Amino acid sequence: MLNIEQIRPELTWRLRQRVLYPAQKLYEMEMDEDNQGYHFGAFKDNELVGVVSLFINESDCQFRKFAVDERVQGTGVGSMLLKHLTNFAINEGAKHLWCNARTTAIGFYLKHGFTQTGNLFSKNGFDYEILEKKL
Repeated sequence: MLNIEQIRPELTWRLRQRVLYPAQKLYEMEMDEDNQGYHFGAFKDNELVGVVSLFINESDCQFRKFAVDERVQGTGVGSMLLKHLTNFAINEGAKHLWCNARTTAIGFYLKHGFTQTGNLFSKNGFDYEILEKKL
């Protein structure tokens, strides 16, 4: 059974660090924008196994720091979390949803209706492309 709930930003940090930035310190996971966003956690058997942060700017939404525990990747946790945040964004009046996707995750987003923009960049040793979806 998987439950998705809105959570406090600091609850995202440990999983964010373990999955996305294992070489960094836990305190480095805090973003200045954390308090302006919505944060969601996916819980399986009361264990936090997925996190994502959503930032809304009028009808434009960006999600960031999408992390799913390696032990449950490929089981639908990420898909359910993405669907949840998409529905939340729509309910908040969003018309455009986007992310800076690691190039290793582009296939996942394409399966969920996102399109590639061709806008590529590298940051902190990772390669990204901006992907978007009209809502």
